[in-house]
Amino acid sequence: MYVFRFPDIVAPCLGIHPVQGDPREKQRPANLEDLVGVEEMIRLHKEKLFAIGEIGLDLTPRYFDPDKKEMQREGQYKVFSRQIELAKELDLPVNVHSRSAGRPTINFLKEHGASKVLLHAFDGKPSVAMQGVEAGYYFSFPPSIVRSEQKQKLAKVLPLSNILLETDSPALGIEKQVRNEPKFIQSSCEMIAKIKGLKPEQVAVETTRNALKLFPKLQRYIKI
Repeated sequence: MYVFRFPDIVAPCLGIHPVQGDPREKQRPANLEDLVGVEEMIRLHKEKLFAIGEIGLDLTPRYFDPDKKEMQREGQYKVFSRQIELAKELDLPVNVHSRSAGRPTINFLKEHGASKVLLHAFDGKPSVAMQGVEAGYYFSFPPSIVRSEQKQKLAKVLPLSNILLETDSPALGIEKQVRNEPKFIQSSCEMIAKIKGLKPEQVAVETTRNALKLFPKLQRYIKI
């Protein structure tokens, strides 16, 4: 695979996203057919992978056919379940997408015994996120936190011990509909520091430590 050509600068994850299809056309929920060959590929490259992801649930109504909603929903849950079990088998963390599905995603992860979990750009309520904190899950914040009241409220409530930084480039940038870049991760750090009344340097160090706990293979790149 192309990403494995640059082991010194790329830390790859692999998984089936809950939404499939060309973004320029109509997209659909993932189903078990999308997993064909993927589980074998993950097992083959397990030593090189840092996590299984981005996997999860996306219950945004526009992705579902009204006449097939229940079947499509069930398929998406099955894909998520299979990948959680594979991550447990291989002792890999999961990077989780949970758009419009905060509570069901956290409940599903807990029901399936997932323990090494990153919920990226979580869009749920702080009270729901705290259930994830109790389960030992981590939450990462993109630069859109500078303009998102929801993410600011979430950052205020979550303990720093459960927070990571992310960019999610090219989406979720400082300005809506403007291309995001990795360098803007500093904006996530500064906003979280401001919300919590801390120095950015402290947030940077603590979130890096959290990342190393969840993704121990990162130790080949990062020393603190």
